[in-house]
Amino acid sequence: MIEKLKTLTGLLGPSGFEHEVSYYLEEYLKSRTDHVEIDPIGNVIARKKGTDPGPVVLLTAHIDEVGFIVKKIESNGLIRFEKVGGNDDRNLIAQPVKLLGEHSHINGVIGTLSAHFSKFDDPSMVRKHNQLYIDVGAQSKEEAEKMGIDIGTAVAWGSEFLVFGPEHSPRVRAKSLDDRAGCAVLLQVLEELENESFAGELVLLFAVQEEVGLRGAKTAAEHIKADAGIAIDTTPTSDTLETTMDQTLSLGNGAGIKVMDGSLIVHKTMKQALVTLAKQKEIPYQLEVFTGIGTDGGAVNYANKGIPTGVLSIPSRYTHSSIEIVDLGDVVATKDIVKEFILSLDESSTFKF
Repeated sequence: MIEKLKTLTGLLGPSGFEHEVSYYLEEYLKSRTDHVEIDPIGNVIARKKGTDPGPVVLLTAHIDEVGFIVKKIESNGLIRFEKVGGNDDRNLIAQPVKLLGEHSHINGVIGTLSAHFSKFDDPSMVRKHNQLYIDVGAQSKEEAEKMGIDIGTAVAWGSEFLVFGPEHSPRVRAKSLDDRAGCAVLLQVLEELENESFAGELVLLFAVQEEVGLRGAKTAAEHIKADAGIAIDTTPTSDTLETTMDQTLSLGNGAGIKVMDGSLIVHKTMKQALVTLAKQKEIPYQLEVFTGIGTDGGAVNYANKGIPTGVLSIPSRYTHSSIEIVDLGDVVATKDIVKEFILSLDESSTFKF
């Protein structure tokens, strides 16, 4: 699982520019599923038939990450940018980034004032993103353009993958764990089902542009007929020391089984099925109510005439920053619930209201 997380988070794919991730998944899934395709906006859709009759289950995780886009190149080579997705201005300064240049990835950093200037400035002020700039080492606009940078060049976080913490309970720090961790869960489930019998058919949707309005899942789910759906995504924990934290979801305490968020009141039958399985199989879980987030589960639930949809949340600290953190045990617990749900299905499985 760690290698899958490292590989997937190492790919660059801000919303609207997910090409590296889409092409990687298409190649990975070719030999592991019965059919795989990339749709016109970049969603990767794969199908795998079970050994026995049963329901069609849609499993989805999104492949895009929050990022930025080049808005202007100044005459001295510094780059103005716009945000793509929900970045917090407080997390931007002095962070490494990578630009998806015309010819290669280009390293850069979001600039900040030297600490020596703090006595001439207001150190409590948070500079908005449109006051900031990216430094790629160019000394002029022409140099930046020769490096392969232009208006519209996409920008992703440039932080490195790291495993840390106690050996018995490792944690992962990386960019884009939201939601490459969910993608890793689906790939691991697929791998573990390779020699297992299961009923029905799995439709795996790796969706684009979730961070800018669930756009990929909304488009794809309208053309997928499924009896049930499960979305896998990360969700912010509330277990740190800030006064706004309410200690209702913690890192290391298991998978989150969503009850409600800003995009979805989870289908009661699906929620209960996931809770029952977690209890029966002794998989650690937490119930999640958090209205400050939405997931592709909301889009799937509304599709066609409505698809009964559950959501599994991987608890994450520092979400939408360059140093997101997940606990490996929580990722494995999420994978285990998805796998057990699939193995529990048979021809009579239904998900009525």
